[in-house]
Amino acid sequence: MGLRFLKISVVYFTIAVLIGLVMGIIHNFTLTSVHAHFNLLGWVSMALFGIIYCIFPSAAQTRLAKAHFWLHNIGLPLMQGALFIVLVTGNPGLTIVTIIGSLLIVLGVILFAINILNLKSNQNRISN
Repeated sequence: MGLRFLKISVVYFTIAVLIGLVMGIIHNFTLTSVHAHFNLLGWVSMALFGIIYCIFPSAAQTRLAKAHFWLHNIGLPLMQGALFIVLVTGNPGLTIVTIIGSLLIVLGVILFAINILNLKSNQNRISN
């Protein structure tokens, strides 16, 4: 699970960098929030989830970790894809999809928190 999160974080980082590049080239920064969310919820958060799951492999093997992965990776593209369309078209019709995607991410993060908070102090950690 740790490696899955690390690999997908690099995909989101690439998307964020490309959005940033395009915004800079065309001097239109309408998509700044999409760029920032892909960086923070995609690249940074998922890389951290991956590192934490690598450090605590027992947490990575739980159903909570699998649910967390899928909720985050369904929620983020939904939220940002809908927000992208809303920002580009000016039509707020997909705002509900943005909200649904956001709620999926929140639920995934709550599952991650529960998973990590349930770790015992002596639980399976990688050794140096």
